[in-house]
Amino acid sequence: MVETARTRERWDRIHGPRDPRHKATEKDENFVGTFTALGQLGYEGARVSASVVDLRTGRVLVSIDDRVVLPTASIGKILLLIEVSARLTERDISGYGILDKTPRDAVGFSGIWQHLQAPALPVADLATIVGATSDNLATNVLLRQVGLTAVRARTESLGLARTALLDLVRDTRGPDDAPQLSVGSTAELAWLFGALARSEIVDPLTSQRVMGWLSLNSDLSMVASAFGLDPLSHRGVDHSTLLVNKTGTDVGVRSEAGALRGSRSSVAYAVSVQFNDDGLPARLRTLDAMRTVGLDLLEYVH
Repeated sequence: MVETARTRERWDRIHGPRDPRHKATEKDENFVGTFTALGQLGYEGARVSASVVDLRTGRVLVSIDDRVVLPTASIGKILLLIEVSARLTERDISGYGILDKTPRDAVGFSGIWQHLQAPALPVADLATIVGATSDNLATNVLLRQVGLTAVRARTESLGLARTALLDLVRDTRGPDDAPQLSVGSTAELAWLFGALARSEIVDPLTSQRVMGWLSLNSDLSMVASAFGLDPLSHRGVDHSTLLVNKTGTDVGVRSEAGALRGSRSSVAYAVSVQFNDDGLPARLRTLDAMRTVGLDLLEYVH
């Protein structure tokens, strides 16, 4: 990561001592809805974590148990994309070439490649469909190429202590498998998106390439549902709004992190909720709360 005094200051602020905040104050009038909605989920028994940081000033706008490590499902794929992008920048041969899908890579759920006839795709194309559709098959093929150990080493080199990609994607998880695909703290995830937006992760080209892949993300079902963007086409500025985000979905898990720019300000944000997914009402309450966070973010940046 490009080391600057400002970056170091932000990092120290994230990891330094701070008082926990679980309610809005007069200075947080923009986020009263966020504290109320997420607080209600907490009262109902969900585990909730959120972090919002102003990218221009570095001010922490929302901090709700933001150092707690929660499951983040597919959000950990960002760490894989960073490793792949770094190898492309370094012109490492493992970052190039065309990769085949094999029976051992096969997995269902999210993604498009499992439904295509193409037996192989270039590395950069695989990273593109991971960014666009959180493609599970492409994720496993890329992990086979670069190795989970390398992704973990890259994660540690970025200084991330509470955020990790733990495993490849599996249809079912047995007792010998990692219990989650990925975990993370919202403080670190918000920091990571802020650093990517400032082109500070590894180097500018690596950061910008990752942001380009993630700008294709078609999942705007959570926080980003409040932004009024076209899920299939929002790479450019739309009504003075620009979004780059990544989501994670699993049973009882909804998580999103991103960077949002408006006409007045820019923020990096992360929200994770782990809840009892015992019925549609519980899931809808979680999504409604996350949309409320999005409405507050939209109001703040405009």
